[in-house]
Amino acid sequence: MRILILKVQTIGDTLLTTPLISNLYRYYDNPVIDVMVNEGTEQMLTLNNNVREVIQYKRVSQRSLSNFQRLSKNIQLLKKIRRAQYDLVIDLDEGDRGAFVTLVSGAKVKVGSSTISSHFLRSVYIHLLPKRNNRHTVEIDLDPLRLLNIPIVDKQVEIFWSKEDGEFVAKKLIGIKQFIHIHPFSKGWFKDIDIQTTAKIIDYCEQELDIKVVITAAPIQRELDKLGDILKLCQSKPINLGGKLSLKQTAVLNSKAKLFIGVDTAIMHISAANNIPTLAFFGPTAPDTWGPWDNDLGQTNYYRNGGLQVNGKHRVLSDVRTCLPCNNEGCDNNQVSDCLIGLDIHIIKKNINEMVF
Repeated sequence: MRILILKVQTIGDTLLTTPLISNLYRYYDNPVIDVMVNEGTEQMLTLNNNVREVIQYKRVSQRSLSNFQRLSKNIQLLKKIRRAQYDLVIDLDEGDRGAFVTLVSGAKVKVGSSTISSHFLRSVYIHLLPKRNNRHTVEIDLDPLRLLNIPIVDKQVEIFWSKEDGEFVAKKLIGIKQFIHIHPFSKGWFKDIDIQTTAKIIDYCEQELDIKVVITAAPIQRELDKLGDILKLCQSKPINLGGKLSLKQTAVLNSKAKLFIGVDTAIMHISAANNIPTLAFFGPTAPDTWGPWDNDLGQTNYYRNGGLQVNGKHRVLSDVRTCLPCNNEGCDNNQVSDCLIGLDIHIIKKNINEMVF
């Protein structure tokens, strides 16, 4: 059985496909499973023994190319997919691009979204996925199995790294017995909490709980500048690994932590995959769809409209507002979410204390 999965989305989206992949691998006899993802997200699936090849859709890096060059690259990609002679294509996206790739693949069995606007492209699929509704992404990604009558054996989200990555991180942690991992940033600025609250959290962990903080950030200037502003407000001195680790290395680091504190971002999903207790701050995005998945529970009870929510070892903390989740990029789409500014530090401290001890 030759299978292609399409998930051309974000880093966290890519990671959350791993339960689908592992169940497919268990069900079929020695299947060949390839996954097409956005470039920059491939580290979520590399070194996964259930995946033969992670095919990168290089939309960003090809922007500098001419129209003819981009067309040529896309044709090469489509030819590669056609030559692979897939038996089954599962398109987890909801756009015309995935439907067109599915059509070109020539696979006999095609699974995809029922919400694609083009009737022609929607008719490409043999099996149409149900509406997503207000469900967790892990459950949504498992819908193809339900359609194909494939048993769901487990719902474990998994990430893998190399021995070299493990050794690299070990050197960074020499002399540190226990620590709290904080990653306060998301690719979307509108998901960030304010720098004053972040600094207070760091100082609380270091000074009142007497637990070292290791803080991480992506190697992009916006996050590094904001991290610098946070550290200027701190009275303590956390270990700053901002911009110094790859995604795999950040996953290794996180796997050693006593607790993870962060926002709705890929690192939060990595933390949950590592089974590290996770305290996540949510604003415009929906916890019931994106909250930290508990591998031990295999289900979630997150809801909308905010407040404190506990799901197994993980917690989601939001302001209580009738407008949540709005799914906007900040209030009036200004990249700043009022619901994430000035969260009650006393409530945050209480939850950190309960999760650590």
